[in-house]
Amino acid sequence: MNYYLFMNLTVVVPFYNEEKFLNESVSKLESVKVAKYIYLIDDCSTDNSLAIAKDLTKKYDNVKLFTKNINEGKGSCLKYIQNQIETTHLIMHDADLEQNPFNISDIFNIAKENKDSLIIGSRTLGKANRIKKYKLLALANFLLSLIFNLLHFSRISDISSGYIMYSVDFLNSINIKEKSFGIEVEIISKFVKLNKNIIEIPIDYSGRTYADGKKIKISDGFNIFFKILKYRFTD
Repeated sequence: MNYYLFMNLTVVVPFYNEEKFLNESVSKLESVKVAKYIYLIDDCSTDNSLAIAKDLTKKYDNVKLFTKNINEGKGSCLKYIQNQIETTHLIMHDADLEQNPFNISDIFNIAKENKDSLIIGSRTLGKANRIKKYKLLALANFLLSLIFNLLHFSRISDISSGYIMYSVDFLNSINIKEKSFGIEVEIISKFVKLNKNIIEIPIDYSGRTYADGKKIKISDGFNIFFKILKYRFTD
């Protein structure tokens, strides 16, 4: 019997002050019907996000809520619930809906046939529905991906994609250190060193503005650059 028949998925949704998007974000995840569990992690929100999340746990049986006491970032949210994951695979979904939850189904279908691979939803490969609000951020991601590839002898188009799917066995084999946006670089770097298969597929992208609550900034790009160097030469 094929392994993929036993595969199941947890979607990890970190959120910080996402009252505008959280309800719609989870509703769309539920409509995809791909996640066995949806884990909501409140990163110490100061708006109405936590109350919305509590209502969502009442509405959907597979939604679980976890709360942190200090705002640290999405990497810390993953670390916080790591030991609570009961499925074979996971993916993180930013609550802001910049990425399309329906693409998770496409990614999971690829994972079913490549259970030990890391699957990246690329915002640059192929053709998809994409709206990019800040050209400078897109350029920064291109340059950072290029630097990553030169250092790792790899060919990855989008090292900062929020849609990265991998097995829980892999997650439990590494020690997550990053607390914020550097989590993607850390995970991909540690996977590349295993010389295992990485697959990228095109996904949709609809960037939001800072007025809508976008959090990543150019300064984070410099931080990611140093993380690329850090995880190239350390574990």
